[in-house]
Amino acid sequence: MRLIAADVRKKATWCYGSDPLPTILKTLATDGTAAMVLYRFTQAARAHRMPVVEMLLNKATNLAGGCVIGRGADFGPGFVLIHSNGVVINGNVRGGSNVLIEHQVTIGADRRQTPVLGSDLFIGAGAKIVGAVTVGDGARIGANAVVVHDVAPHTTVVGIPAKPVQRREDRPAQPAARPAAGETNDSRS
Repeated sequence: MRLIAADVRKKATWCYGSDPLPTILKTLATDGTAAMVLYRFTQAARAHRMPVVEMLLNKATNLAGGCVIGRGADFGPGFVLIHSNGVVINGNVRGGSNVLIEHQVTIGADRRQTPVLGSDLFIGAGAKIVGAVTVGDGARIGANAVVVHDVAPHTTVVGIPAKPVQRREDRPAQPAARPAAGETNDSRS
């Protein structure tokens, strides 16, 4: 139940910016939340060696959320399916905490080798992560990116195949000041 609570709080914060009780209740009715909860119940059934219950819950996840999450897939607290439709996750995938996944994402095997995902990740809509790759903590996978090579921590990757476009450690700690009225930041002026 602690994992379910952590997942729903993380989704509420992502979707609505906070996690008070009314927001939690609203989050429970959003797309993907039923699949998240059923996935956690599937994990519990697996841990308690209840294979029939595990299989039935896994099928219910597919029906309720329109996604396939392998019964052996393991994610830490804060596992969020922002939209669950079309998500496919191999049963051997290991993921850290605070992994946010958009719709149509595939995290799958290549030659029986599966990805290992770090913590504090965002995986954009339609992204594919395939094979024996490691995605470092704090990484961001862009929409429709195809990840077939390791992704360094705190790196944003995009494209087919996915290539790094930004390391957030390189970004200034504070945003640039906004120009005053009548001023411009345009270097052409």
